[in-house]
Amino acid sequence: MPRTTPEAQQLARQEIAARAARLIAEDGLDYAGAKRKAVREVLGSSKVQGELMPDNEEIAEEVRIYQQLFQADTQPARLAALRRTALALMRLLKPFQPYLTGAVLNGTASTHSDIHLQLFTDSAKDVEIFLLNQGIDFDAQEVAAERGRVEVLSFMWPTDRRGRIQPEGAHLSIHTHESARAGAAERADVAALERLIDESEQPS
Repeated sequence: MPRTTPEAQQLARQEIAARAARLIAEDGLDYAGAKRKAVREVLGSSKVQGELMPDNEEIAEEVRIYQQLFQADTQPARLAALRRTALALMRLLKPFQPYLTGAVLNGTASTHSDIHLQLFTDSAKDVEIFLLNQGIDFDAQEVAAERGRVEVLSFMWPTDRRGRIQPEGAHLSIHTHESARAGAAERADVAALERLIDESEQPS
C-alpha cells in the first residue's frame, strides 16, 4: 500500500471496522474472519499496515452502532434471551465456576451468536463426564488461548421459547484453577450476570 497521510489511514481503519461490524452482525462471522474480509473489501490485495487494523474493541463499538441503526427491533430481545439461556446453563455448571464471556456478555450478541463460557477445574474429564451424565453430546477440540492451549467442548443446548424448543450453540473452554486468578478477559460469574439481566429489564 502506498504511503498515505494519518488522516487517510484513520479513515481506512474506520471503514475496515465498520465493514467488519456489518459482517459480524449480519453474517455471523467471527472477529478474525470479519477483519480479513473487510480488509480485502477496503484495500484489495494491498498489504495491511499495523496502524490500519482496528482492534476488537473498536469493532465491537461499530457492531453496537450497526445494531442500534439496523437491528433495534430484534437484537435487544435476542440478547436478553441468550443471557437468560446462559444463566440457566451456568447454574447447571455451577460446580465448575462458570463465567460468561464474549458477545452475550458485552451486549453485541445477535441472531448468529453462540454462548461462550469459561469453566475452571483441575480436570477437563470431570466436565466431560458431567455433561455425559446430563445426556449432553458434545464435540471436543483444543484451541489456542492466551496461556497455551485449552480444551473447548461444544454442543447444542435446547431451550424452551414459548413452548417451542430452540437449540442454542454453547462452547465451554476449560481452564485450570490457577488460570482463574490470572485471567484478564472480560467475564461475568452467575451473580454478575443476574445483576446484568435485572438492570437490563428495568424500565428506562
